[in-house]
Amino acid sequence: MPHAPLPPLAGLEPARLDWQHDETGDSAPHSSRFDDVYFSRHDGRAETEHVFLAGNDLPRRLAAWQEPRPFTIGETGFGTGLNMLCAWACFDAHAPAGARLHLVSTERYPLSRDDLTRALAAWPDLAPRAERLVRQWPEPVAGVHRLWLDERVTLDLHFGDATERLVLLEGRVDAWFLDGFAPAKNPEMWRPELFDAMAARSRPGATFATFTCAGVVKRGLAAAGFAWRKVSGFGRKREMLCGEIAEPPADSRRRNTPWFSPPAPRPPRHVAVIGAGIAGASTAAALARRGVAVTLIDRFDRAELGATHLQGALYVKLAVETNLQSRAYLAGLLYSRRWLAQLDPDETLWRPSGVLQLALDEKEQARQARFLANHSLPESVVRGLDAEAASRAAGIRLEASALDYPEAAWVRPLELCVHLARTPGVSFRRGEVTALHGGEAGWTLTLADGERIEADQVVVAAAREAAGFSQLAALPLQPVRGQVSQLALPEGAPALGRVVCAGGYVPPAADGVLNFGATFAPGDTDLAEREADHAANLAELERGLPHFVAALREAGADLSPERLTARTGVRAASPDKSPYAGPVPDAEAWREDYAVLAKDATRIPDAPGRHHAGLWISAAHGSRGMASAPLCAELLASRLCDEPLPLEWPLVDHLHPGRRTIRDLVQGK
Repeated sequence: MPHAPLPPLAGLEPARLDWQHDETGDSAPHSSRFDDVYFSRHDGRAETEHVFLAGNDLPRRLAAWQEPRPFTIGETGFGTGLNMLCAWACFDAHAPAGARLHLVSTERYPLSRDDLTRALAAWPDLAPRAERLVRQWPEPVAGVHRLWLDERVTLDLHFGDATERLVLLEGRVDAWFLDGFAPAKNPEMWRPELFDAMAARSRPGATFATFTCAGVVKRGLAAAGFAWRKVSGFGRKREMLCGEIAEPPADSRRRNTPWFSPPAPRPPRHVAVIGAGIAGASTAAALARRGVAVTLIDRFDRAELGATHLQGALYVKLAVETNLQSRAYLAGLLYSRRWLAQLDPDETLWRPSGVLQLALDEKEQARQARFLANHSLPESVVRGLDAEAASRAAGIRLEASALDYPEAAWVRPLELCVHLARTPGVSFRRGEVTALHGGEAGWTLTLADGERIEADQVVVAAAREAAGFSQLAALPLQPVRGQVSQLALPEGAPALGRVVCAGGYVPPAADGVLNFGATFAPGDTDLAEREADHAANLAELERGLPHFVAALREAGADLSPERLTARTGVRAASPDKSPYAGPVPDAEAWREDYAVLAKDATRIPDAPGRHHAGLWISAAHGSRGMASAPLCAELLASRLCDEPLPLEWPLVDHLHPGRRTIRDLVQGK
């Protein structure tokens, strides 16, 4: 039951610009690839306001916007970002205080950060907005890149071919900016499939506007279901097009996977989030940022723990062959990096150290070589280093080559969770939820002390404890115990310049304490400290970093297992090692509705998946939760609040908590 194909993990070709000067000496960006300008030299901003803002009647529509969901604008061709910045300015000028704006834009050839800065410098009054865009400008990697422009405005950059990106978009649009280089210059973009994809991603009554009146555009729009009309153009362009689509076509993408059809949106007012670890705390913060009241519930309060000196690694281990899991984790890594920089620009909760993934044996060396041969990611995302270059990056002599992830980092996880739990709109409640009861009005949560909490929707982010609720009992979750060893460093101890991973991980020391580990014990839930685990962590540290360990001893560090301290925890993992993030399926109903799959996997019923209405989960993040949980939080918050999603729809389906139920049915289990 294949999904739509996703491209390999790859960087994109950058835009090729030259800067042309007008009679006043001002310069404007010109595409040498398409021999066309990015915006009118006559007055690019005035053209944007006439064609796209007025053409979609945005000032009036935004002023009247009262929906709980955001107003969504879709664009083909981000270019310099001028259209999106002008839409943001229009929103700020006209929309009510409680309104939100969601911008979705495709771009096949992203500008460099320097070119973007130079292009937008032409409009000083847009400088504060441009600065926020430039600061978060993502690496040129195919996929979805979510940016927080401000508390009310979100931008999703879909890097790649416009048609391909819109086919993969999970979301609906209210107004389209049909932009891009002129049809005569860029005929590959202006093809029927583009207009069909726009129609399929439109809400009823969605509008569009475009600068061109080319016949191919009029025919393509009409064939896709848009009504168009000619109106006065801008400057030397006598006419332009605008229009709308009354009834968009039905979404047929899940015809072969009806179980993944999303539940109908129910605008949330009060959401209870169970579990205040990184999955729950990031979900609570994501919902609160959207104006949703959140009660965050956990058995213990991390704010009472004091200094733990615990560090977690923000890293991924990508597969040699492109697969959905690797695409999801890479998107999560890049999102978490931007998210942390926005959340904590002073870097008190994290450090952008980068991560080295060592190749300690021939098998791993061969795997890394195949990975680099198969993927064309920018070196700013991942690059191969020989032992000498890896040693320079780590600041300590290494004997092995490595993959270097410059965008990776280390994080203070407990302190980060406390920070997120203090997001305005989040109310923390200490307690243990023992039962969930759903009804037409929402959910009742019963706590161990007998207290009851009412909420219209619930997100379960309680790791291995999630399966204790009857609605989630069918969800396979495996507990995995891990122990991290901690060493107080003497003065003069060597310092690492990167997080280094092999069989375990070790980040640069923080507050004079070195963390290293961690053990991996599936099925074990005992939290007691074990000297044998310290010995295992020490052995792994010496295997990967023998010269570092020797330097520690020379500096006077006592590496006896009995002298180390520990932090232990129990994570949850799924059988396929991907997280669960989405609506909770009614497992019994799924087994009934899709029982025929056990006999013939090609006989797919029409019935959409039945879910426990208003019940969601974010769990099974395992050891890579810093790379997956924040993006899954955005995924859930976007789904609850009826927004475009921050991942392509095949990846959304890949994370769906019902995937195992279908797999088991097909395999006759």
